Amino acid sequence: MERIWRIITESFPLLLEFGIKFTIPITIASFAVAFLLSVFVALAQYAKTPVLRQLCRVYIWVIRGTPLLVQLFLVYYGLPKLGIITEKYSTAILVLGINEGAYMAESLRGALEAVPRGQLEAGLCVSMTYPKIMWHVVLPQAFRTVFPAFSNSFIAMLKETSLIKSITIIEMFRQAEIIAAREYEPLVLYTEVALIYLAFCSVLTLLQRRLEKRLDHYGGGVK
Repeated sequence: MERIWRIITESFPLLLEFGIKFTIPITIASFAVAFLLSVFVALAQYAKTPVLRQLCRVYIWVIRGTPLLVQLFLVYYGLPKLGIITEKYSTAILVLGINEGAYMAESLRGALEAVPRGQLEAGLCVSMTYPKIMWHVVLPQAFRTVFPAFSNSFIAMLKETSLIKSITIIEMFRQAEIIAAREYEPLVLYTEVALIYLAFCSVLTLLQRRLEKRLDHYGGGVK
């Protein structure tokens, strides 16, 4: 028991440090990529431009139809065969962002289509340009609606960062594997890292609920 306690007291600060220094920043950067991509893809589909809309549908089809782990391997280990060398951290951020962006784009597209078309037509009637209508009228309502789904995507991405160990990134979960291999205590180490993930996600869930209440107050409800 003394040995187990020593392993916990020594490993916990290290795992937490890796979580704060690597897992969370990679999640934030990946979510930023996913957010920008989802807005572009959702707006492209909402505008109903035939060619662009079809390209977006193909992107969503391919990304949602293939596993994230396969996508990571394809970019990091496959592209060098074509002479395209990618840095591991940028690969992780881009692939995570591109992957989650496909799901977020569909959520945002549904939220955009839920906004009554009459509001778009009303904006055109008062001489507002299409970009202004989207920015000031349609998108704010869509973002309020889609906020819970986007928050869930952020939490999901935090957990999905555990897969980037497969492309040689030593993040929180990989560090737990290294310690477990050295100490021969996988149950202790993996339980420990699971609890840290749970703590991170619990904090994010609490923040999500607080922000939802604010949106409910200022925007008339998040459904």
